[in-house]
Amino acid sequence: MNDEVTAGTANTALGALVAAIAPVITATTGMGTAITNAARRVTIERRLADVNAQANWLARFPGAAGDMAIAVNGRLGANVLTFDSSTPPLPIVRQVRNGDLVVIQRSGTALIHSAIRSNNTWTFRPSTGSDLPLSSLNPSSDRLIPLAISVEIQMPGKFAQPQTLENLTLSGLPNRSRDSLSQLFAIEISNRLQAMETPVILQSADETVGDAQLAASLLGVTDWGQQVNAQGNPLIDAQGMPRLNLLQSVTYRLTGGSDGGQPEPIRYEGIEQDDPPVKSGLRALEDLEEIAIVAAPGYSYNWGTRRTDILAISQNLIVHCERMRYRVAVLDSPDNVSLSGVREYRSLLDTTRAAVYYPWVTVNDPISEQNLNLPPSGFMAGIYARSDTEIGVHKAPANEVVRNAIALEILINKAQQDILNPLGINCLRFFEGRGIRVWGARTVSSDPEWKYLNIRRYFAYLEASIDRATQWAVFEPNGERLWANVRRTVESFLETEWRSGRLAGTKVEEAFFVRCDRSTMTQNDLDNGRMICLIGVSPLYPAEFVIFRIGQWTGDRR
Repeated sequence: MNDEVTAGTANTALGALVAAIAPVITATTGMGTAITNAARRVTIERRLADVNAQANWLARFPGAAGDMAIAVNGRLGANVLTFDSSTPPLPIVRQVRNGDLVVIQRSGTALIHSAIRSNNTWTFRPSTGSDLPLSSLNPSSDRLIPLAISVEIQMPGKFAQPQTLENLTLSGLPNRSRDSLSQLFAIEISNRLQAMETPVILQSADETVGDAQLAASLLGVTDWGQQVNAQGNPLIDAQGMPRLNLLQSVTYRLTGGSDGGQPEPIRYEGIEQDDPPVKSGLRALEDLEEIAIVAAPGYSYNWGTRRTDILAISQNLIVHCERMRYRVAVLDSPDNVSLSGVREYRSLLDTTRAAVYYPWVTVNDPISEQNLNLPPSGFMAGIYARSDTEIGVHKAPANEVVRNAIALEILINKAQQDILNPLGINCLRFFEGRGIRVWGARTVSSDPEWKYLNIRRYFAYLEASIDRATQWAVFEPNGERLWANVRRTVESFLETEWRSGRLAGTKVEEAFFVRCDRSTMTQNDLDNGRMICLIGVSPLYPAEFVIFRIGQWTGDRR
């Protein structure tokens, strides 16, 4: 039978979150103080007076994604109570493990128990009353039937797949951690990966509630005799094992999950504290050295009323990338703004370590099946990664197709492009027969030497690579031998870059130079343990303008 349990909603305030961390990363902060967990308190005592217990299902993570449905099923097996071969015969149980749930029927009544084995002796602890030793059971008239619980979690969303766990118990024994419902859905799970894959928490409202009592509460059973008698004698499967019969199915629906509102700038900046050790927001990314791209899609929403917050968040991203040296920020233009609006936003930015993209991208939402405008930074982070992997970081991430885009919030023509591009506003444009493409590769810097994004990113790549490749030199004797070894290391790396077509010049001498000798260091540098290596490279600038000179011969040419 199906029974939907109704109850109140519990809310939990949470701070900002960092969504994903990888060598190429989109850093996503959480949704502010209004985020809540979906929860449903199941008050069993109103329905099951003899159990008098409470259980709580709670979403492990905040947000509307926690509005799940949880189906708890109980299945009964065959009677496993029998006599052994001794004289006189003694009662024994088969196919029962320590911590299993069983239903014992004797003297016309049936009650759920948890099986406990200690010193090779079985006892059974009921939901109410005293423990029952195995020796007190009579296989001729009594029955002992295993009970298995399964849980099916149905996530919200059009394409969500149910998550099913079967043959569970409620034991707290360490050796039952893999099949114990109370341990699998515990509040604290030591295995981080398992915790990330377990979307709900089962919380007993009373720590004194036993396994059997909690199982009865979850399944909503008051009359176990009726359930056992309704099962009859289970069939035997092909392996000679009793086939489990469906006992009860109860569905719990979690409600009240909220994705909250727009987070404040402090949520993006994050916090750092020592006791307990906690980092959030952008500060959580400072411990990861491999990050090259940082974005926060959605921060620029609603420019009209959130202008101050949007600028503050932009500065948080820029300051983070400048402090971490080898990173660039992918900035979004505000949504639903005209050319003058995006020019105003751009005029308030000046850094070599950020690029801004305009306009927002239209996609088809597979859930609502409606068009949805999304910030371009998420698409651009993917394009950066794709271009870096397929070609290299020296290639400008431009003239690339914006995949999954069906339209743009605003269509940009060539005249508008000619206005925006010199300002450092990278446009996304539609071209007939070529799709929607990125048509700009500039930073938001006023320094003409760093106006191209790929030059800034390529130099960051070179600096980071050389820095990591020469870490072996730290604490080595600072003399001619060390300097020569460093020169060879750097020259070998840069020659490989040149031969790969990433540096300009027809020969090595035109592509780069490396100096590390007494001409690059003073005696004061040597006295203070500094080794200074001077490196110059000739990068390849993007062909931003392709110019053709066309002429025609006149008829009277000679």
